[in-house]
Amino acid sequence: MDIDVFNSRLSPKYRIMLKEELDQLLSKYNIVIKDLPKIKVNDPAVKLLDAKEGDVLEIKRSSKTAGQYNYYRLVVK
Repeated sequence: MDIDVFNSRLSPKYRIMLKEELDQLLSKYNIVIKDLPKIKVNDPAVKLLDAKEGDVLEIKRSSKTAGQYNYYRLVVK
């Protein structure tokens, strides 16, 4: 049985960032792309998004105490 990780209310929301958004993010934090935390290309969420090595994912998570916050991950092999 396959499980759709995006269909759960507990699952964070994933999306592939646009180049312009990524450039703004890197500039805002004064970092380069290799400084971002990594996510493996064989991660189920990466596979479902059909993300490729070098893509950057924005992951929106919800918290009762912190509200909504974003994580960013660089897709790697």
